[in-house]
Amino acid sequence: MRGPLDRSRLAAPAFALAAAVFVAGCGSGDPYKNQPRPPSPIVITAAITPGSVSVSPKNFGAGPITLVVTNQTEKSQRLTLARQINGQPQANGETGPINPHDTASLKADVDPGNYTVSVDGDSIKPAKLSVGHRRKSAQNDLLQP
Repeated sequence: MRGPLDRSRLAAPAFALAAAVFVAGCGSGDPYKNQPRPPSPIVITAAITPGSVSVSPKNFGAGPITLVVTNQTEKSQRLTLARQINGQPQANGETGPINPHDTASLKADVDPGNYTVSVDGDSIKPAKLSVGHRRKSAQNDLLQP
């Protein structure tokens, strides 16, 4: 007949084996490389009016942005953010249809260069953006996500 003392003899080696397996799986042979955070996102505002798209600010540094758009027209609009590469627009993001007098937002990570913010059709003039050098890292900024 085995007593409680015999169970403890079996439990101790089993626990030691489980701990060894756990510790062996925790590390990796590759050194961890702490990459700096990207710049903090900035908010760019845009308004679609019957004659043109207006954006503020028009000049800023490269990095993540949130483009908040308001549609001030009487027709549903779809806004496109496109970078000009060799004179050709290359889409960097697009909203879904924005109902009249409604708002939408578009998140993008923009590189240095010239951009247009436009809507479908030729009756509304697009806005131009100039994106400069990358903004500084948010590595040491507190309360960042």
